[in-house]
Amino acid sequence: MPLGTRTISSAFGALALSAAALLSSSQWAGAQESTDPIKLTLHDWTGQLITTQIMGEVLKKAGYSVDYVQADYLAQFAGLETGDLDVAMEMWETTGRDAMDAATATGKVENFGPTGMKAKEEWWFPEYMKEKCPGLPNWEALKDEKCAEAFSTAETAPKGRYLGGPVTWGGFDDERVEALNLPFEVIHAGTDAALFAELESAYQRKAPILLWIYAPHWAPAKYKGEWIEFPEYTKECYTDPKWGSNPDAQYDCGKPHGEIWKVGWAGVKDKWPGAHKAIKAFTLDNDEMGQMITKVDLDGKKVDDVVAEWMGGNEARWSEWIKK
Repeated sequence: MPLGTRTISSAFGALALSAAALLSSSQWAGAQESTDPIKLTLHDWTGQLITTQIMGEVLKKAGYSVDYVQADYLAQFAGLETGDLDVAMEMWETTGRDAMDAATATGKVENFGPTGMKAKEEWWFPEYMKEKCPGLPNWEALKDEKCAEAFSTAETAPKGRYLGGPVTWGGFDDERVEALNLPFEVIHAGTDAALFAELESAYQRKAPILLWIYAPHWAPAKYKGEWIEFPEYTKECYTDPKWGSNPDAQYDCGKPHGEIWKVGWAGVKDKWPGAHKAIKAFTLDNDEMGQMITKVDLDGKKVDDVVAEWMGGNEARWSEWIKK
């Protein structure tokens, strides 16, 4: 893909603002609010860059100063707790819930509510692999040595190869393999771009591949395939070894599914009350996000151009977020 679903665009173009818009938006922000820039975190996948820049440009329309700061997905909570960082626009239920709950429990981080998008992340395989492993998508098919070997490569044989996301994404895949006693080796992709480039290459050659796929994203629509059906996630699966098929290990289940959350420094509400209201009001859905990611990753458009297009076509909608 041109930019990689989780690859940061090197530059964010500023959206043009008319003098009248600047005047009215500055009045909306209010003299009582801080003039310090609101620091929004950027991660390493296209959807998050789009979400964050839409929010940032809306805040600019309301007269706020905005800084975009690159930050690690999970490690960012240290900065959010101290106020060195202010807003993270995508915290996925599937991978970030524990870190988010720990941070909000301190009282220093606030959950600003759902983005409106629903997250799914799980192991995924192309449809053509069913011929070599007919028990799929049931996870127990992966325990068969012949099935595992069908997914193997020279570096992992006779074990199967599972291509996970970058280590910074979390996800507990190494622990899942061990807990479910799967004859697989977890290989972590270095970047999101590398993950999906390898999928494209394998799919075109009908080569074996089993990898981490997530939604909202264009890949599940472009490629024919299925997610592995692991034992259904429960909170106890991640916390209580006695839960599930392996009484001695946690993570003997699939990944959680659910909301994509907005979180941030608890001081945002007092320092920028209008911005706090706008951030809480922000919503997108999976379909429109999938369309925007496709424009960047498959059509080669720049993130800021896609954001500008969305802003131009949804003015009535985002204007409500910053309405007095």
